[in-house]
Amino acid sequence: MIDWLGTVLTESPRPDLLRLVAVPVFAWAAYRDIRTRRVPNATWLPLALLGIALLAWDISRVSAGDLPGGLVARERFYLRVALSLGMVGSIGYLFYYLGGFGGADAKALIVLAVLFPTFPTYIFPAEALPLTRTTVGVFSLTVLSNTVLVGAAYPLAVTLRNAVTGHLAPIMFIGKPIRAGDAISEYGSLLQTPEGFTRGGLDLDALRMYLRWRGTTLAAVRDDPEHHRDPASLPDDPRPPGDGSIPDSGGVAAGTDGETATDGGKRASADDTDGDGVSNRDGGSNYDDPWGAQAFLDDIEGSAYGTTADGLADGLDVLAEEDVVWISPGMPFIVPMFVALVISLVYGDLFFQLVSILV
Repeated sequence: MIDWLGTVLTESPRPDLLRLVAVPVFAWAAYRDIRTRRVPNATWLPLALLGIALLAWDISRVSAGDLPGGLVARERFYLRVALSLGMVGSIGYLFYYLGGFGGADAKALIVLAVLFPTFPTYIFPAEALPLTRTTVGVFSLTVLSNTVLVGAAYPLAVTLRNAVTGHLAPIMFIGKPIRAGDAISEYGSLLQTPEGFTRGGLDLDALRMYLRWRGTTLAAVRDDPEHHRDPASLPDDPRPPGDGSIPDSGGVAAGTDGETATDGGKRASADDTDGDGVSNRDGGSNYDDPWGAQAFLDDIEGSAYGTTADGLADGLDVLAEEDVVWISPGMPFIVPMFVALVISLVYGDLFFQLVSILV
């Protein structure tokens, strides 16, 4: 054991050993992503600064000729760095800009592009890791391709689970069924509207923000949907909506911290009428702003994860009326990225090897 560790520490390049700091950091980020779908911004800045420092170290080594292969090897090094920063880093930003990534996902990929532009080397007594290397030689691209392969296993598992449990529906390949009342304790988005299945349903983070802002609970909404559908039932003094995360305590109350959630203020009686004497218990079709959805979006700062008033109202209609709803599993991208990082450091590029075998 001592000989094994001594070989790794003495024979492996020092910059590559320092890059291993990323493994426990990504492990912690993956845990946070599973539990809260939030990773603090402070997670990525130290890794980015470390990556910049190690890249400068590598450039100084290459410039000093401390790299086998001469001029050709130096040119390949600079090309790989350019591809990592220019292509992989840009992919992270582009997917974030288009809405395909969350902010933490994009930052994690950009950090990998800076920290691992080329393949690292870890010398063991009998082997050197990673076991396989690609011709392109851009390690961050290897991590990205492995992430896609690892992430693809998740929807396959979801589909198999739905089939085994008898939940057969057109949406079974990308969603899972849950009890409607449990929606506030899940991450993801609704895959339903009153008209049927959809890929762009209500984000459940936005749902929690709305309930917290209104000072009510999903249970109260389901118990008396017509009262909550009436915009006149909105509270006079809405509460801060928060960021839509599930409380660490595991509770699903939507009230402010340390307070018991209420039903949102004004309780209408069964014979309440509007100013024209028209009953508000007719299904809410006469309301200009059912559920107060637009009032919520107008009142909060920023946006609720891109939610529209119609999308929020449709989602609340579904959750108020249905017993079982379909939601997207909401697989956090940093989880397969962490698994892919470990696989890449040990084995190398799974996709490259797969293509080699098929060809």
